[in-house]
Amino acid sequence: MGIKDANNMGAAMAPAVLDTLLTHFVDTGRSPSYYDAIITGDLGLIGKDILTDLAEKSGFKIKSIYNDCGALIFDKKEQDTHSGGSGCGCIASVFSGYLYNELKNKKLKKILLIATGALMNSMSAQQGESIPGIAQAISIEI
Repeated sequence: MGIKDANNMGAAMAPAVLDTLLTHFVDTGRSPSYYDAIITGDLGLIGKDILTDLAEKSGFKIKSIYNDCGALIFDKKEQDTHSGGSGCGCIASVFSGYLYNELKNKKLKKILLIATGALMNSMSAQQGESIPGIAQAISIEI
């Protein structure tokens, strides 16, 4: 998969998020309904749709409580971001502002944050190499 535009990065990282999500559910015995929100950063709109589909095929319906920080921050119609921006930047911004206030005001009580990343350099895609995706999860409860 090449990276001519940002659309491919969310697609490249979605399987890593799915693996982290499924491992979390197995390890904790929880299901999506345990959480008020499951948030990734940053799969963007394309990766968000892919993750939702992959999770459902794995037996977990997350669509009603799932969102992605890139999809929340960027306006597809007004900004030429294609999908989003930096995963660590998006999730940090959305958590430290919006989500933290939602927790503080008790509008949300249990959230699962899944930060994403890709292990690559600029030459990886040019050489036709795969893009290994990574995802780390943290469960926050008040």
